[in-house]
Amino acid sequence: MNVGLLDIPGARSTRYWESFLNELGVQVASPRLDAGAAYALGLRSLPDAPAQVALVLGRLLELGNLDLVLLPRTRPVALDAWTSDLPELLGRRLSGLPRLMALPDGGDELRSAANDLGQMLTRSPNLVRTALNKVSPLATAPRVPAPVMSIGSRPTVAVIGPDSLLADAFLSAPLRERLEALGLHPVYANALPRDQLEERGERFTTASGKPLESGERDLSGALSLLEGKGAVRGVVYAAAARDAATLAALGRLAARAHKPGVSVEVDPQAPGLGADLGALDAFAASLGAVSAGAGVEA
Repeated sequence: MNVGLLDIPGARSTRYWESFLNELGVQVASPRLDAGAAYALGLRSLPDAPAQVALVLGRLLELGNLDLVLLPRTRPVALDAWTSDLPELLGRRLSGLPRLMALPDGGDELRSAANDLGQMLTRSPNLVRTALNKVSPLATAPRVPAPVMSIGSRPTVAVIGPDSLLADAFLSAPLRERLEALGLHPVYANALPRDQLEERGERFTTASGKPLESGERDLSGALSLLEGKGAVRGVVYAAAARDAATLAALGRLAARAHKPGVSVEVDPQAPGLGADLGALDAFAASLGAVSAGAGVEA
């Protein structure tokens, strides 16, 4: 069986799945195109797709004709069909794609899903058991240090957004470069310990009192953790271009925030954040950023 594995933006378990398949002796195809080329390829096929989906699609199209492509499932916000049903949606929107299988991105179901996948690929319980034991240390995310909350005279801003954007160097590059150029010190939500995000996020519910979707819990937990820090002067709410569900979730967060904020859509094809450039510049200036609005090229 020809198997591919996609490194989904923001997924935390990719190394686990790579190592597990390697221990099984499964030959795995991986994309080789650089991120910019893959993004352009995916966008040509689905121009209305959120930026992170276009990147995944480009990498999938590059892999070509395989029997199975595996992709870790990341954490959705409310009404986020692209995240919660990505394999199904891609299969409905485009014909001729290989079979897609979503895998858990950590959590209690990781070992069970790996066992089922291993049995399907090898039909060897002993081999699967040995592989599971060898990769078990990778199932636990490493502890991360607390982020630096202040640097010199730069105003500190919390940057709240999904891992699918903030943890991907290509997708988040325009935002990171702009915040640096504006003289701000950003503290990114994806740099916070996941256990702290989950603990804080569980305190919040929907307007009707129901539990939040996992991705929205992460966003709520990050805002709660960072907005309470005295060093944080304001909040940047960041979503990938065309990601309507995340934009709506961030809007709900901003409505209950106490510190000033600004929302931006990040598209790697729009250097300087495109239409959101002026709003972000004005926000930086309002916080007293040294270089805001002066000598910063668009």
